[in-house]
Amino acid sequence: MTVHQTKLEGCFIIEPLMFQDERGYFFESFNSKKFQKETGLNPNFVQDNQSKSSKGVLRGLHFQIDDYAQAKLVRVIQGSVLDIAVDIREDSKTFGEHISIELNAESHKQLYIPRGFAHGFLVLENDTVFSYKCDNFYNKEFERGIIYNDTTLDIDWKLPDLDIILSNKDQNLPSLNSYLNA
Repeated sequence: MTVHQTKLEGCFIIEPLMFQDERGYFFESFNSKKFQKETGLNPNFVQDNQSKSSKGVLRGLHFQIDDYAQAKLVRVIQGSVLDIAVDIREDSKTFGEHISIELNAESHKQLYIPRGFAHGFLVLENDTVFSYKCDNFYNKEFERGIIYNDTTLDIDWKLPDLDIILSNKDQNLPSLNSYLNA
């Protein structure tokens, strides 16, 4: 596996080593020893989640707070997404900044998102299957979010707002400033 540090401290792009022949392919999707060696981190993933979505569905920007904050290792099994991670750690030098990466089933790239980040993704193909590991359990009471089109974040979702499909919950999320000042 090859690990690349992004501009956001603690957020990594992971490229697997692929073995392909006429039968198909094989790769390690995660190896804790290699991950720790490359990043200095040793997350204990306790929950795996998977979703299937249609083109235009936007899920996010979500996070959990306090003792239920989560680090995530995200990837696409089928299809493709535009994946976004936003640094919302108030003491971070990159607070309010984000990264954007296309994750797809062809490249098998993954994104490691540390605790203290909001996360979301826009589905780019029908029948996209998105999978992620979490280092903490989901707790609805500690779930929070930021509206995807917060102007202070200036995220280019590469799709007009009219073509984006949001859940009722995600349509009513606050801006980052509103969340921080609540």
